[in-house]
Amino acid sequence: MTSATASMPTLTQSMLGRNGSLSMVQNVLLAVAGSLLLWASAKVQVPFWPVPMTMQTFVVLGIGAAFGWRLGMATVALYLLEGALGLPVFAGTPEKGIGLAYMAGPTGGYLAGFVAAAGITGWLAEKGFDRNVLTMGLAMLAGTVAIYALGVGWLGSLIGYEKAVQFGLVPFIPGDIAKLVLAAIVFPATWKWLKRNG
Repeated sequence: MTSATASMPTLTQSMLGRNGSLSMVQNVLLAVAGSLLLWASAKVQVPFWPVPMTMQTFVVLGIGAAFGWRLGMATVALYLLEGALGLPVFAGTPEKGIGLAYMAGPTGGYLAGFVAAAGITGWLAEKGFDRNVLTMGLAMLAGTVAIYALGVGWLGSLIGYEKAVQFGLVPFIPGDIAKLVLAAIVFPATWKWLKRNG
């Protein structure tokens, strides 16, 4: 394998794993814990301008970066399965509906984008992007673009693309920039801490 294709241990593997790998039990526990964190992050709103934000996209991308692409995507898929089964795990549930009916609504594309985003961010983290401020910012940006591509695409098919951009993208850009900056600082700092104390 060349260095361009070799995978590096993820943050979670480095912290919890033996020889850079996790057991099946650890993977299952992390997926369940991650899905619960996604659930909580969907319910908590942070005051922000121009719209309140949740930390959910930060958690989705953080799970991808910390867990790697396989476990990150599996974790987000578990979260979506919980929602499909009718658990009120999504923002606005149960008030705005639950289950598959909610998932097929205006936010359905964003939910699908979560899986892609966790995969992209996780894959980039496995290539070492989470160890540097600039490259972690790029990994977060790539994941965010995936969420918006699927989210705005789906929303546009329901309400028109101009309105989808106006209501489903533009108001959220400032919050997503803040989350990108936060992750670009936290992940490399955590790696530096691990090197010093590991």
